[in-house]
Amino acid sequence: MKIAVRGRAKFSPLKDYDKAKIKELLLNKVIEEQEKSLNLSNGDQFEIFNRQNDKMNVVSLFSGCGGLDLGFELAGLDALLGTKKTNRILQSQEDFLNIRHKSLFHTFYTNDMFKEANESYKSNFPSTIVQHAKDIRQIKNFPNCDIVLGGFPCPGFSEAGPRLIDDERNFLYIHFIRCLIQTKPSFFIAENVKGLLTLGKGEVAKQIIQDFESAGYTVTYKLVNARDYGVPQSRERVFIVGVREDIDFDYEFPEATHGEGQGLQPFVTLHDAIHDLEDKPGDSYEGSFSSMYLSRNRKKEWNDQSFTIQASGRQAPLHPGGAPMEKIHADKWILPGGENQHRRLSISEIARIQTFPDWFQFSDGNNSSISRNGRLNKVYKQIGNAVPVELARVIAAPIAQWTLENLQAIKKSRSYSEQLELFEETSGYK
Repeated sequence: MKIAVRGRAKFSPLKDYDKAKIKELLLNKVIEEQEKSLNLSNGDQFEIFNRQNDKMNVVSLFSGCGGLDLGFELAGLDALLGTKKTNRILQSQEDFLNIRHKSLFHTFYTNDMFKEANESYKSNFPSTIVQHAKDIRQIKNFPNCDIVLGGFPCPGFSEAGPRLIDDERNFLYIHFIRCLIQTKPSFFIAENVKGLLTLGKGEVAKQIIQDFESAGYTVTYKLVNARDYGVPQSRERVFIVGVREDIDFDYEFPEATHGEGQGLQPFVTLHDAIHDLEDKPGDSYEGSFSSMYLSRNRKKEWNDQSFTIQASGRQAPLHPGGAPMEKIHADKWILPGGENQHRRLSISEIARIQTFPDWFQFSDGNNSSISRNGRLNKVYKQIGNAVPVELARVIAAPIAQWTLENLQAIKKSRSYSEQLELFEETSGYK
């Protein structure tokens, strides 16, 4: 449902939708996406999956560079070892790879089309994880699993974008649901932008929740701010958590751990997170600042949390050092002393702000035909698109605790055919 007037995107959005028309459009689109999957050729051929029968096996959709996955696996370690011990042990990638097998959660399959993000994932996680670099709409059969994770693409939901209800990117979640229907995992966690809740007067969010519920899940969702959980960044995101209907478990989102209230730890600041990098920040996106960039404040102070880290080097917030920006008109700010006195946050700094460990490696594609800024932007995009590792870790904690208490029962309840499949795929026998 578009109007043929060109705007910033291909078409301008039609704002005054009737709710009945919105619902009709959504339902028709859901049916259309489901019918497309039925026409796909017989399933994809994969190498042998490295499932683990004593773990909760995880499939990661729209995996990106792996922020959500890493946080989830850390939560699985925390449940067994305790968070302080886990943090004390994990000082390097080698430490992670050596201790990862102890986690309750075991990622064995990922899907994403972002080449450089897949390279980053491969650099940080074991090579035994099968990475499927294919459009999810072209996947007919998903591998059996216990948990599905994924931040389905969100450009069409973003408050900064055109927010077209019938933007095809808004319906990739249907293929997440196809995975749930095929594999019937115990849990799923999906993440998206705040704008999801208001798009189409809230009808889009209602439809998405209904669709997840129709797959056989009790669904809970919440808008959370990453800074409330120890992330040095104000970043609001929607998490949708599903528990299969036959499982006696009521997922509850963890209470905030950081803030200004009684019993809370202080917010983590930019000073806490990146001050030690001030003299060795590493590579950062360079270049002038557009009038749009300078239409609002882009610089926080050291004792603040960062603005939301976006998936763009050009739009990265400014480093907090030096003079603050000055507002001279309603939509115009200036950089005192000139642009050369200010710089964008570096890749190392935004990775810290997104709570990736320092040992985490990011690929820029190593393509000499692309400009330096172009290569760096691929890294900014990966990091900005990721779920902050520590936020993912907190959101996963209740499921990790439930798993710790119920894993033996889960293993016993697995059917003979499932156990045989696991044996065949992990042993190499067919």
